[in-house]
Amino acid sequence: MSATTSAPSSTTTSRGSAGIVRLLGIITIIGGLVLAIAGGVTWGIVQSQLSAENITVAEDAEWLAGDEVNGPFSAYAQAEIINKHALDIGGGKTYAELDREDPARATVMNGSFLRASLFTSVLSFGVSAMAMGLGVLFALVGTALVKVSSTVRS
Repeated sequence: MSATTSAPSSTTTSRGSAGIVRLLGIITIIGGLVLAIAGGVTWGIVQSQLSAENITVAEDAEWLAGDEVNGPFSAYAQAEIINKHALDIGGGKTYAELDREDPARATVMNGSFLRASLFTSVLSFGVSAMAMGLGVLFALVGTALVKVSSTVRS
């Protein structure tokens, strides 16, 4: 009498792998959707907060003059013109380069703070866009994984 043991068939192994790939695909789709939604919500919040400040790009800006500051390009344009104005007021010197007793130092410092705030919004828009883009990419990869898993099952 010989005992026979049977090894799992490759079909069983393929079906188990397909289930794991499908689960990974679903998780990737969900993660992608969360990223895309979070990026979109963040973009909207930053845009609404920036719009609420009622800032207009200065008329002497090189580009987007007169536009409402409510997006990454208009925020960048306004930050650049603030820098130009601050340098003019400081005689070509930045806040750090001005003498502590220079009366223009406080105005140049305020300009630096405003620029930093605007650049923070530009950065926030960039991170939001990256999150949305990665979310879409993940959702597409997840969809491909789910489709691949269904062809392995057949």
